Amino acid sequence: MDRKSGVLMHISSLFGDYSIGSFGEEAKVFIDFLKECGFTYWQVLPFCMADQYNSPYQSYSAFGGNPYFVDLNVLHKKGLLTLEELNSAKQKTPYVAEYERLWEERFSLLKTASMRITDRSKIAAFLESNPHIKDFCEFMAFKDANHHLPWNEWDIKEYDEAIYHAWAMIQYEFFTQWQEIKGYANEKGIKLIGDMPIYVSYDSCDVWANQDQFQLSEDGRPTLVAGVPPDYFSEDGQLWGNPLYAWDKMKEDGYRWWCERISHIATLFDAVRIDHFRAFESYWAVPSDAKTAKEGSWKQGPGLEFIQAITKAAGESQIIAEDLGDITPEVHQLVKDSGFPGMRVFQFGFLSHGDSLHKPHHYPKHSVAYTGTHDNNTLLGYLWELPDHLRSEMLAYCGHEGDWGNGCRSIIRTVMASHSDWVILPIQDLLFYGSDTRLNTPGKAEGNWQFRITKEQLDSVDKAYFKELNRRYARE
Repeated sequence: MDRKSGVLMHISSLFGDYSIGSFGEEAKVFIDFLKECGFTYWQVLPFCMADQYNSPYQSYSAFGGNPYFVDLNVLHKKGLLTLEELNSAKQKTPYVAEYERLWEERFSLLKTASMRITDRSKIAAFLESNPHIKDFCEFMAFKDANHHLPWNEWDIKEYDEAIYHAWAMIQYEFFTQWQEIKGYANEKGIKLIGDMPIYVSYDSCDVWANQDQFQLSEDGRPTLVAGVPPDYFSEDGQLWGNPLYAWDKMKEDGYRWWCERISHIATLFDAVRIDHFRAFESYWAVPSDAKTAKEGSWKQGPGLEFIQAITKAAGESQIIAEDLGDITPEVHQLVKDSGFPGMRVFQFGFLSHGDSLHKPHHYPKHSVAYTGTHDNNTLLGYLWELPDHLRSEMLAYCGHEGDWGNGCRSIIRTVMASHSDWVILPIQDLLFYGSDTRLNTPGKAEGNWQFRITKEQLDSVDKAYFKELNRRYARE
């Protein structure tokens, strides 16, 4: 790993005209912005479909792409949408993702575009080359035919071909458009970091098509589900509810499904962060009828043999191990043996008095340092909410004097100067925004994932300041 830096911002937070960020020209503008600031990496969140709470960490497919990211202007240029249809999709506000409107209108618009395609040969070839995505299109067509019920409640065995073709077109456009964005980024010297949720949703193509790969009962329901024990974010722990992998079964075919998943994401990104990496050493298993995650227990994960299999599948793409949370010596050892860089988060370093591995003087060279992640408050919000005594201690650590309201720059400078090979800053921290722009609060169902920037806000970033930081600390 070379000494570099980057910015964390999901596609959904990009500016644009159609209710949410997309793979349009705006993505190229953002790439140009990163280049001007001296950054090398753009980190995004999972590309899969979001759930009813708009979270990209629960999805109908680990392989399929989010339809909302398909750029409508490209479809218009192809003659698949009229100007009137394009204008009808214009957003009401540029400041938040309009998920309710997207849910009600966007698929219908994309289906209309799909019905105008006369030659589907490229789409058919794409699906044949990507069988997991083809399964996803069939899954969504079946889901539509069965009134969007979970797959274990389906009774209708045929679907509307128009729905299937719409999903096929969406996936083809999604991956074709992204490859153009990735190519543009790489030509500019900007690399892309993806994000992979460790678990999949029960109501997903992945479980529907691979039931023997998960811990399910004879009637197809989960016996144990995923979560984490009580931690900094929640005193009851977090009950995620995802079905758990049948690791013994997966081992029989060399972890085929996982290797295909890693190979797929390696075609999309130059590096990928695997969420909740610690579960490969041991994972928190909660009875499916439990009320809280407190009722769970630790189970042994697949370990180093699995890590070696996915490393080979990743090829030249760098894997980042999200080694946060309840980390034991065994997890530290697995991360070390994997050869993957782990993560350090500045905000975790000052939650109490005393030393912490998240304080910058402990950052190992082979690591990725963050001021905060998508699950943290913004840096300014964090400063505002810290108790006075901890805030004073933290600012003194960063060599900051004077009004604490200007402390964000001292924190960013401290992290940029750290020994970590890579430093990633959330876009909100480049803007010095407060907690009202926080992207996600774990354990809170409503009001997350909505933050968007405008072009004017992006233009307000002090590019010369970040360019100088990258130069000063040898991260260009």
